[in-house]
Amino acid sequence: MTVTADSLQLATELGQLLLQKKWSITTAESCTGGGIGYWLTAVPGSSAYVDRGFITYSNKAKQQLLAVRSATLLQFGAVSEETVREMAQGAAKAAGAEVAIAVSGIAGPDGGSAYKPVGTVCFGFYLAGHLASSHLVFAGDRQQVRQQAINFALKQSIELLTALSN
Repeated sequence: MTVTADSLQLATELGQLLLQKKWSITTAESCTGGGIGYWLTAVPGSSAYVDRGFITYSNKAKQQLLAVRSATLLQFGAVSEETVREMAQGAAKAAGAEVAIAVSGIAGPDGGSAYKPVGTVCFGFYLAGHLASSHLVFAGDRQQVRQQAINFALKQSIELLTALSN
């Protein structure tokens, strides 16, 4: 199976879970640039659970559209679990959605540091009042990092929604 087939399959599965719960989803994307939203809306019938998404590449956009606090950005940086949790919560509130996925990372080819190397991606998830976050370091070029981040975000959302249902 190709990477894009994986993305469509994961987006379809996530959509089915959202439909079962009658929940909506939004995204707050930085390094993935709308890629998660692309795959969510590639599923026929996705308008039943997708209303909007946010591409917040700059810190200014994160603050203005998602209510990320400047203190969070100053203390932890845009690529941090603290920031993506605020992004997810802010996106859910702004969209009136029960579920939000937030992503911020360093896709490369430059921009990394010893502490946050290229490939570092942070994920925030808001699920009906519950917040979760994680971070991973992916290998590969810019496009590979972005695609791996999209697939991880979709897969993790499925796992979190499934666990919340049990």
